[in-house]
Amino acid sequence: MSGLRIREMTLADCDRVAEIRVGGWRSAYRGLIPQSYLDGLSVEEDAELRRTRLTQGDGSVVNLVAEDDGGELVGWACHGPYRKGEVLTPDAELYAIYVHPRHVGQGAGRALLARSVAGCSAAGHGRVLLWVLKGNDRARRFYERAGFRADGAEEPFEVDGVAVPEVRYARTLPR
Repeated sequence: MSGLRIREMTLADCDRVAEIRVGGWRSAYRGLIPQSYLDGLSVEEDAELRRTRLTQGDGSVVNLVAEDDGGELVGWACHGPYRKGEVLTPDAELYAIYVHPRHVGQGAGRALLARSVAGCSAAGHGRVLLWVLKGNDRARRFYERAGFRADGAEEPFEVDGVAVPEVRYARTLPR
């Protein structure tokens, strides 16, 4: 995707980011998470959550958007300190990365991930961690191509009574 620009998210972006996130869930998790849950996702509620988190955050969480050469937002990523329960660790965490389903495979995800990893490194973190659904082979390949490796940690995750376990991936950052 030529002309792609990565920048920090603003309040004006929240509605489009919610569309990207909900569309990303419905596309990426079809067959992995109960369809009734995916059908119940609300763009409006997600947009309100994005606005709340953006305005009430302490600045430690970074939200990035990918904008194509026509000014359309096509992707979103979010990273910050790694949380182990309620405790923050010296590591960073990629909390989310989604690309609008029409734009998957065009470079926006790679660009967002590269900017997030660079930001985590610049902030002095030694590693960046992320959680991915164990059955999400496409996402796992995406992260592996970017130098992430499963580190053996697994976490139970349940959606509408269905187990959808997650595995943790890690990447060491340059100092």
